[in-house]
Amino acid sequence: MKELFKDYGINLNDENEKKLGLFYDFLTEYNKKVNLTSITEEKEVWIKHFLDSVIGEKFFKKNSSVIEIGSGGGFPSIPLKIIRSDLSFTLCDSTGKKCEYLKEAVKYLGLENVEVVCARAEDLGKNPVFREKFDVVTARAVARLNTLSEYCLPLCKVGGKFVAYKGEASEEIKEAVNAVEILGGKISAVEKKELPFGSGERNIVVIDKIKKTPPSYPRGNGKERKKPL
Repeated sequence: MKELFKDYGINLNDENEKKLGLFYDFLTEYNKKVNLTSITEEKEVWIKHFLDSVIGEKFFKKNSSVIEIGSGGGFPSIPLKIIRSDLSFTLCDSTGKKCEYLKEAVKYLGLENVEVVCARAEDLGKNPVFREKFDVVTARAVARLNTLSEYCLPLCKVGGKFVAYKGEASEEIKEAVNAVEILGGKISAVEKKELPFGSGERNIVVIDKIKKTPPSYPRGNGKERKKPL
């Protein structure tokens, strides 16, 4: 797999490759009791989960504090942490069983500076312990970008970034411009990648946090999804 990752500018060392292999074993075994992913064939997992998770790593500045919203199976956070030990992570999910899985995965893989928080993003965004405290906020396959921005931008420091992993995203990006501006952000980059072997399109949407999020956001009570900005 090293050569495949190298084609995308990612240099895996032997330890990274071994640890990703251990993660594959752990993920697929745990998936038998908790539904984490419908993708379980080894090559597919390496491409659609592992490679897909790390292709945006250049947008994560060295030694960044990162919070991931809707961690689920741990993508992109765990593969990113495996190849970038300098990053510290807070993994957020609202489902108890998935939080237990994430804690066990972190322990099994011996990952340091990784915390798991079982909570809703809209609650964390109002909590002064978490609000505007992170260098990078990231999420993959959680919600449409206008809704996702209201979950994520309140957690991002001014001067930090929100890095969203999306599939085909042109319509979502147009739809989200207003929300991003209201929440204190500015879309600064959209990097499009084609995953190998016809595995699909990936867009990394990078939003710079240029000013503080108004205190009324996130709105909570499901308004982020029901009435997106």
